[in-house]
Amino acid sequence: MGSSLDTLRKQLDEVNLEILELINRRAEIVQQIGQIKSKQSMKKFDPVREREMLDLITSHNTGPFENSTIEHIFKEIFKAGLELQEDDHRKALLVSRKKQPENTVIRIKGIEIGNGKKHHVFGPCAVESYEQTAQVAKSVKEKGLKLLRGGAFKPRTSPYDFQGLGVEGLEILKRVADEYDLAVVSEIVTPKDLEIAVDYVDVIQIGARNMQNFELLKAAGQIDKPILLKRGLSATISEFINAAEYIISRGNGNIILCERGIRTYETATRNTLDISAVPVLKKETHLPIMVDVTHSTGRRDLLLPAAKAALAIGADGIMAEVHPDPAVALSDSAQQMDIPTFDKFYEELTDLERRLG
Repeated sequence: MGSSLDTLRKQLDEVNLEILELINRRAEIVQQIGQIKSKQSMKKFDPVREREMLDLITSHNTGPFENSTIEHIFKEIFKAGLELQEDDHRKALLVSRKKQPENTVIRIKGIEIGNGKKHHVFGPCAVESYEQTAQVAKSVKEKGLKLLRGGAFKPRTSPYDFQGLGVEGLEILKRVADEYDLAVVSEIVTPKDLEIAVDYVDVIQIGARNMQNFELLKAAGQIDKPILLKRGLSATISEFINAAEYIISRGNGNIILCERGIRTYETATRNTLDISAVPVLKKETHLPIMVDVTHSTGRRDLLLPAAKAALAIGADGIMAEVHPDPAVALSDSAQQMDIPTFDKFYEELTDLERRLG
């Protein structure tokens, strides 16, 4: 009896190893199918195909297991295969921590973003004149800051609102930046304008409304300039990450992510600042992340507490709008700081940075 039991156990071990080999062979085929589906933007889970496979399997079942048991076993195998496909997709992302554990550091005119030190972006919503831009640049320079923002191309909700000065605005930004030794951050809205902007702008901003402008993302991936990518108005974090993947997949890994609030049912603020996006993106990607407190709140009185929250939770920097006289600003007057308010804002911000260490 003993030798018969040993024989059966040996046979069982051999069958187990055969099953293992077949399961792994199946997994390799599943991975290949997953790669094809990813290229064709197909959903990984196909319930119709799963039912076809189960029907084929149970139609060949001769026992002793009942069909319901066989279905249960194979559903677990299918589930494991689906998870394998999804893991492969996540591992493939060039922006992910799995691909690159260490932080990406963006170097712009002598500063490094992403190495632990905070760097901020301030400037007018839109470039309106040389004098207006220069006043803000002077204040930015006096604070020891390096990054000056300003909109030359302004995508607006209404076609009748001020759309920016275009190339003239870029020329003003470049002139002012050179005079005050600053780096320019400005939004570009079409692939064609990228060709012009590279001569004027140090950091190309892709705004929220263009986060899924895939042709613009591809074009941005082919230039040798850092890209500041803003989260879309209603974009999930996964969609945001994949937008960055469009850029890095074309060769440009110098990407700064920017959380700028998302659209919700709340109307007390312009958007709802998703502050939890900062640690989530830090965990999922190796890219630096900034928080735009102006567009997320839309209120001057909330800029400072929102900025403090962003720094406390780990953002690499703050983005906010400053105008010499917001009351006469051609765009977004209610959310821009004047110079005295900016002075107090930055003083409290730097005090918090010291306390945070």
